[in-house]
Amino acid sequence: MPEWVAVSRTQHADRHYQPRQGYRFAAEQPVTSILLAELGKLLPHYALGFVQQGEHYQPVALLGLNGQQNLYLHPDGRWLGNYVPASLRGYPFTLANTEDQQQVLCIAQEHLGEDDQSVPLFDEEGQLDQRVQKTLAFLQECEKNRQVTQAAAGVLGDTGVIEPWPLKVERGEGQEPLKVNGLYRVNEQALNALDADTYATLRGGPMALAHAQLFSMGQLSQLAERARFHEKHHAQQQSSENLDHFFDGNDEELTFDFGD
Repeated sequence: MPEWVAVSRTQHADRHYQPRQGYRFAAEQPVTSILLAELGKLLPHYALGFVQQGEHYQPVALLGLNGQQNLYLHPDGRWLGNYVPASLRGYPFTLANTEDQQQVLCIAQEHLGEDDQSVPLFDEEGQLDQRVQKTLAFLQECEKNRQVTQAAAGVLGDTGVIEPWPLKVERGEGQEPLKVNGLYRVNEQALNALDADTYATLRGGPMALAHAQLFSMGQLSQLAERARFHEKHHAQQQSSENLDHFFDGNDEELTFDFGD
């Protein structure tokens, strides 16, 4: 896990940082949080579910099946797919709450320092560098939609239609199925059995989350295919170029326009 450091004009005025090069930091990340605003971009590529955080449910995209390997990650750090979830694109920066609930921009400690690829955190006038400002604006927009997403997930969870998901993905004859523990899904029968008044409370974001999760389950076969390919690639030590049929170019832009 990264050690986060609050970006400070007094402490970091002359400091540089190394921008993210690929997504190796997410190599052992089996899920990542998602936003309502990006559901349309996620659905063609990811199976979606929920994880429980305290009394609440967090919608997530599944990245792996064994709890250890991110199947969307190329050995050289590239993302294997044409859309990268927004929760990963702000790295090495993030927003964190202080004790008085003020949000501050933080950077992963290991990215502080100078090398041939480093860029300044602040400009000559003491303002955040333009690239850092762009990342900050992106993170702030994501945070706004994260709150909307959490509220929608809360309404959906309150109806009782979210249930444990004992996910097992078959890999073929003679192989143990891959399992994912701790996931939750929408019970479609329970959703359709809601009374009219309760069903009406789900209009908008909550219903979008419910339907997105149900529709996305068709992508589980893609996860199984990725798992088989990674296993074959590792066993045969094939060249990394053979992974490129999963790579269609990805959405690297720090923009909150998740539309087409």
